[in-house]
Amino acid sequence: MATKVHVGMETEMNGNGVPETFKNNWKKRLIEFSGKMKRSPGWLWRTIWKVGREDPRRMIHAFKVGLSLTLVSLLYLMEPLFKGIGTNAIWAVMTVVVVLEFTAGATLCKGLNRGLGTVLAGSLAFLIEFIATKSGKVFRAVFIGAAVFLIGTTATYMRFFPYIKKNYDYGVVIFLLTFNLITVSSYRVENVLKIAHDRFYTIVIGCGICLFMSLLVFPIWSGEDLHNSTVGKLEGLAKSIEACVNEYFNDSELKENQEKSSEDPIYKGYKAVLDSKSTDETLALYASWEPRHSRHCYRFPWQQYVKVGAVLRQFGYTVVALHGCLLTEIQTPRSVRALFKDSCIRLAGEVTKALMELANSIRNRRHCSPGILSDHLHEALQDLNTAIKSQPRLFLGSNNNQANNMLALAAAHAARHNKPENDGHGVSLSSVKTDSSALMEWKTKRASEQAKENERKVLRPQLSKIAITSLEFSEALPFAAFASLLVEIVARLDNVIEEVEELGRIACYKEYNPEEDEIIVKCEKPPVDVAKNQLPTHASD
Repeated sequence: MATKVHVGMETEMNGNGVPETFKNNWKKRLIEFSGKMKRSPGWLWRTIWKVGREDPRRMIHAFKVGLSLTLVSLLYLMEPLFKGIGTNAIWAVMTVVVVLEFTAGATLCKGLNRGLGTVLAGSLAFLIEFIATKSGKVFRAVFIGAAVFLIGTTATYMRFFPYIKKNYDYGVVIFLLTFNLITVSSYRVENVLKIAHDRFYTIVIGCGICLFMSLLVFPIWSGEDLHNSTVGKLEGLAKSIEACVNEYFNDSELKENQEKSSEDPIYKGYKAVLDSKSTDETLALYASWEPRHSRHCYRFPWQQYVKVGAVLRQFGYTVVALHGCLLTEIQTPRSVRALFKDSCIRLAGEVTKALMELANSIRNRRHCSPGILSDHLHEALQDLNTAIKSQPRLFLGSNNNQANNMLALAAAHAARHNKPENDGHGVSLSSVKTDSSALMEWKTKRASEQAKENERKVLRPQLSKIAITSLEFSEALPFAAFASLLVEIVARLDNVIEEVEELGRIACYKEYNPEEDEIIVKCEKPPVDVAKNQLPTHASD
C-alpha cells in the first residue's frame, strides 16, 4: 500500500517506509533523555545538599523517623513480642508513620488525638456491644446499624464545630474509624475484645515511641519556630524598607523587576510576612499542645505571637505600597528626588534601626531599649517636613499655568470631537455597481474603520497620560506618594512596638541592660483579662 502524501508536503522516506522527520525527532528525544539521565545524579545531590543546608533539623527528623520505624519493627522481628501481639503489630507501624511529625507540638497533637479517639471509641463500642448481646440476633443487627448511623452522623457533624475542627479533627476521625471497626466486627467475630485490646496496645506502643523521639531525642519545638519566624519577619521588613529607599534614590535608572520579582531582595523581605498567617496559626496551635519546657516554666505566649504577626502583616502592606512606587509609570525626575534624598534615607534608617532593635529584643528575650523611639526619628521627620515645605511650587504649582494647561486640553478635546463626519445621508451607489467593485469597496471601508478603531484604542491611554504629565505638579506626585508612605510606616511602627512590649511582659522577658553585666528578670503574673483571652488548657499542659 502506497503512503499518501498531502499536496505541498515533502516527506523523505527511508527503506522501511518510515518518515525521516519522525525518525529524527525520536533520535533528538533520546539524546535529550540521555542527557537528563547523566545530569540527574548531580541535580539530586545539589537538591539534597540545599534542603539540608536550609534547615539541618530536617536531617535529624529523618533519622528520628528511621529509628522509630526500626524500633517498632521489633514487634515483628523478635519472636517473643510477635507471639504476644501477632499481626496486630502493623497498627504500631501505622501509628509511627502517621503520628510522628516534624515538631514536638504536632506529634503531641496527633498522638493524643489518636489515643483519646481510640479510648472513647473503644469504650462506646463495648457499651453498644453489651446492650446488643442481651437481645436477639435480628434486633442486635438493627441496633448495631442504628448505633453506627447515629454515632457516625453526630461525630461527623461535630467536626464542623470551629473549636473541634481546629484542635480535635484528627481525633474525631480516629474515633469514627475505631468505633466502626469494633462495633461492626463484633457481629461476626466472637473474640472481638481481644482484638481490640491488641490494637489498643499496639497504638499505645507506637504513640509512646513517637512521644519519646519527639520530646527527648533532639526535640524540635513549634514555639521556638514561631519565635524565630517572628524575629525573621521583623528583620525582613527592615531590610526591605532600607533597600527600597536606597533603590528609589539610586542615581542609576530604575530597572523593571516585574518579571523577576521572586529574585528581588525587597520582595523577599516582605513576602514571608504577607504569607505568614496560616503558618503562624498552625505553629501557635501546635505550641499550645507542648509542655512548658522554658527555663521559668511559664506558659508559652503563643497567642501574643499571633497578634504580633497580624500587626506585622498590616505593617507589611505599607511596605508593599512603598515598593510599588519604584514601578510606577510616571516617575519623579532624579533631580527632584535628590532634593529630598538625605531626609528620606535618614528617616528610613531610623525605622530600620527600630525594627532591628525589636528583632534583637525578641531573639534575646529581653525588653526593648527605652530609646527605641529616639529623638533621631523625630528629627528625621522634621527634616523631611522642612524639605517638603521648602518646595511649595513643586507640589502646588502655579494656578495660572495649571488653568492654561487644562483649558488647552479641553479645547483640543472639543476640536477632536467636533470634526465633520459622514452622517450617512449620501446616496449609496453600491446597488448599481458590479459585485466585484461593491465587494472591494466594502473591504476598503471595513479596513479603514478597523484602522480608526485601533487608533482610537491606542489614543485613549496616550491622551490620559498626556493629561497627567501636562499638569505642572505631575512630576512631584509620585514622590508625594512615596513620602506619605514613609510617614505612614512611622505611624504604624507604634503599633508594632506596643505588641512586642506586650509580648515581653507576658513572656517575662529580662529587663534591658546595655552592658549585659547582669540579667535582671522581672516576671509578673499576667492579669486576669490576658489569661481569659487564651484558649482553654489542653491535657498536655
